Amino acid sequence: MEIVKLRNGVEMPIEGFGVFQVPEETCEQVVRDAISTGYRLIDTASSYQNEKAVGRAIAGCGVPREELFITTKAYIQQMGYENTKQAFQESLDNLGLDYLDLYLIHMPFGDYYGSWRALEELYQEGRIRAIGVCNFLPDRLLDLCYNAKIQPQINQIERHPHYQRAEELALMGELNVQPEAWAPFAEGLKGMFTEPVLQEIAQKHGRTPAQVILRWNVQQGAS
Repeated sequence: MEIVKLRNGVEMPIEGFGVFQVPEETCEQVVRDAISTGYRLIDTASSYQNEKAVGRAIAGCGVPREELFITTKAYIQQMGYENTKQAFQESLDNLGLDYLDLYLIHMPFGDYYGSWRALEELYQEGRIRAIGVCNFLPDRLLDLCYNAKIQPQINQIERHPHYQRAEELALMGELNVQPEAWAPFAEGLKGMFTEPVLQEIAQKHGRTPAQVILRWNVQQGAS
């Protein structure tokens, strides 16, 4: 698995497995299968309501904890300094972990500046290896970067061939914030896997459209 080095020196797998919309009752097996296939970055969130299943999969997968990169997120109703401190501990308990590799503010609503202070403290205490944001548009990201004590190491945004966001990636490059694409396959909508251009490229290189999309993201600097 290729890695990307974040601004704080932490190494993160460049490809990850997300569990959005994976039901609690099937999530444990799905994550175990992903890890056995070779995935080491697992991405969940408190709002997905499957952190406990992810935690069980981690506990039973047979891969040492230090080889895994676990991400979760604080949602809108968990914004604010105290709320986020509590949300972090709840997520940690749900996952059955002692620390997180990456913790994100899920959306820029509510008192996310209070939440960011909480993330900064948890990071400085060594309870999180990297901190970042999710769904931050350029104005929100710039404002946070210029006003925070510790700048975000990641901004996780929707990105796929039908929504490329080149200017935003360029800005993140200037700010030294690693872009991380969610829904890189557009959640399978709009005929992504039967897109003629992607099929042509895939056939030329002996790959699948999904592999082409992942490689395109990586080549453009997005994990």
